[in-house]
Amino acid sequence: MKFINVGFGNMIAADRVVALANPDSAPIKRLIQDAKDDGSAIDVTCGRRTRAVIITDSEHVILSAIQTETIANRLDNSAYAEDEDEDEGEE
Repeated sequence: MKFINVGFGNMIAADRVVALANPDSAPIKRLIQDAKDDGSAIDVTCGRRTRAVIITDSEHVILSAIQTETIANRLDNSAYAEDEDEDEGEE
């Protein structure tokens, strides 16, 4: 299981991420508010501005202060590292 850093030492399982979104649009703002009301929102911004919204397969909504593009790059790098690990095992 690969973990990615979503800011301030907080990690999430890379294979559980379903979507990344900017928090600026009205539908995402409603999604965040609904998740807060349901108790399924996880705020890891440490009081900073929310710059990325991560949606998981368990329908948790994670609020991060890290840019969406940065998290996407970290997800890509973790997938790339996983592919390299599989290739090394074949030799």
